[in-house]
Amino acid sequence: MMCDVGDEIPPWTMPRVLPERMRTMAAILRDPYPVHWDRRVVSAMGLGDRTINQGPLGLSYMINMLHAWAGHESIKRLTMTFPLPVFENDQVIARGLVTAIRQEKGLTYADCDIWLERGNDRPLEGAATVLTRN
Repeated sequence: MMCDVGDEIPPWTMPRVLPERMRTMAAILRDPYPVHWDRRVVSAMGLGDRTINQGPLGLSYMINMLHAWAGHESIKRLTMTFPLPVFENDQVIARGLVTAIRQEKGLTYADCDIWLERGNDRPLEGAATVLTRN
């Protein structure tokens, strides 16, 4: 895969964040935080009446985007912040932009800004280093 600085990474869309997936992930992770399955808790926190997606699920959308673009063994570094919650039934789109191309030990890497988009919000923001194949 060849890319240049300024290239957009093809977006990856999660058409609807499903509460059933959140409950399943809470069980798998043994996550006791009730915001992922109890709307009353979310409401009591003043955040509305929809459950909140787990951070690892939101991160997986970003990883899906990078894998679809560069392959399943391409991600070499990933950092992420979670400035806003993602709620059940949200539609989110993983997006990214190549910010630098560099060589290291004979390999070519793309440094990328990545984010999760919900309307005009960015509930997840981060950076990735991806091995490119020339």
